[in-house]
This record gives sequence, structure tokens and C-alpha cells, in this order.
Amino acid sequence: MEDTRELFQIMTRRFGFLNKNCCSAGGHDISLVQSHILYEIDRQHQPSIQQVAEALGTDITTFSRQIQSLIKLNLVKKSPDPNDRRVYLLSLTMEGKFVATIIDQQMNAYLNEVFSNLNDFEKETVIRSIKLLNEAMSKSSSCCSTPIG
Repeated sequence: MEDTRELFQIMTRRFGFLNKNCCSAGGHDISLVQSHILYEIDRQHQPSIQQVAEALGTDITTFSRQIQSLIKLNLVKKSPDPNDRRVYLLSLTMEGKFVATIIDQQMNAYLNEVFSNLNDFEKETVIRSIKLLNEAMSKSSSCCSTPIG
């Protein structure tokens, strides 16, 4: 049987390499964590700080520092929830939307290039397998109980 852990290590390293190099957009160098935050804010409609932190499986203190840095870069806006002043909602600024779109395009271009090395059947098999794996991971007691996507 193949060494499953080794397969994941190689894939993680390759994505890690990609993530170190991919996220320069709109004159900003965006970290991997920041790109995930921008993606989640863009994907959800005006999520609370807590909702995004939970979606990313990040503790609120670390997450708050990341949000502050994105606010300073003028990529994210934090506003009090009109229904509950103790809760803050997050949204992308126009510049944040622009940066998120560029990162999205870069990631999609990379994935399209990777998938171009596969035929349609192989591509569908890989995508179906990733969906199955994500689902299985969400059911695991020791991993990733936060639903993604």
C-alpha cells in the first residue's frame, strides 16, 4: 500500500510553495492566512468576526490581529451589527474585493494549469475524491469539524 502520509506531505509542500509565491496583489503582499480570510469574507455575506474565525478554525485572538492588519491595509471594513452592537460584521472594501479577485484568479489559473495535465476523467476523479476526503475529514473526531465550502 502507498504511504498515504507521504502523499499528503508532498501535496501540502507543493501547495505551501504555491501559497508563499501566489499572493501578491494590488501592491500588497498577502499572507496565506490573510488570503483565506479575504476568501471567507467574500464568500459569506457580511459575516461576524466569530463566524469567519470558526470557518477557518482559528482562535479569536490570533484572528483579531489578522483582521486588524487587513483593516490597516484598507482591505477589510469592520462595522457593528445593527441588531447587536457587541457583534462586529466584516466586509471587503473596494480594494479588498479587487485583491480577493486577483488572488482568486491566480489560484484558478494555477489549478487550471495543474488540471490541464489530466484528461477529463482523471480531473473528475480527483475532484470527486477531494470532495469525499473533505466530507470524511469533517466526520473525523480528531480533525477539522468546521464545515468548509
